[in-house]
Amino acid sequence: MIEIIPAIDIIDGKCVRLSQGDYARRSVYHDDPLDVAKSFAEAGIRRLHVVDLDGAKAQHIVNHKTLERIASHSGLSVDFGGGLKTDDDLRIAFECGADMVTGGSIAVKNPELFTSWLEKYGAGKIILGADVVDERIAVSGWTETTSLGLFPFIATYKEKGISSVICTDISRDGMLQGPAIDLYKKILSEQAELYLIASGGVASIQDILELEAASVPAVIVGKAFYEGRIKLSELKIFV
Repeated sequence: MIEIIPAIDIIDGKCVRLSQGDYARRSVYHDDPLDVAKSFAEAGIRRLHVVDLDGAKAQHIVNHKTLERIASHSGLSVDFGGGLKTDDDLRIAFECGADMVTGGSIAVKNPELFTSWLEKYGAGKIILGADVVDERIAVSGWTETTSLGLFPFIATYKEKGISSVICTDISRDGMLQGPAIDLYKKILSEQAELYLIASGGVASIQDILELEAASVPAVIVGKAFYEGRIKLSELKIFV
């Protein structure tokens, strides 16, 4: 059964969604992310993906107080990303209740530090973020596309012990045009044991069912919830 992981993206302490990572194309959906998190928990969801978009822009953790409220009062297991660049950022995230953290840009720009986190905390606590444009890795809040290929990037960290990867097709994120199923199939054909978390483009329950049919272990769903394309009551078949 595919795992459903709702996303809460935070700017100024509010629940927002961007289109293709563009901060100028944001929609504010709720003033209190904790209320949103509680609604997910009431629907039987067990895990939440929280992104500190202010932190991603500032290059250090910013919305840790919001993380702490969600982790302390929602009952959900939280994986947290956005602006985690130093050991201190990681310490703050875990102290504020994150069960797992996701590192993307840091894994590209400072692989020694990211690898040290993996060695210190273990694969159960550290998730690799692989944000892609045309199968190349993008960093710095998706403002910079590198020459690094997706598949060698994942393979390198798989050899170092990574077991979970969030792969986001940036061209689809927030666009409600369907997920990159062929890309995820290709990843799993090379890394069959990977706990691959699909992200970007999900617009309907049918999209989730197609990901499940492709043996994708988990999916992050954001805008489709907030725009009413997927109702929480429809997720009962997955929880």
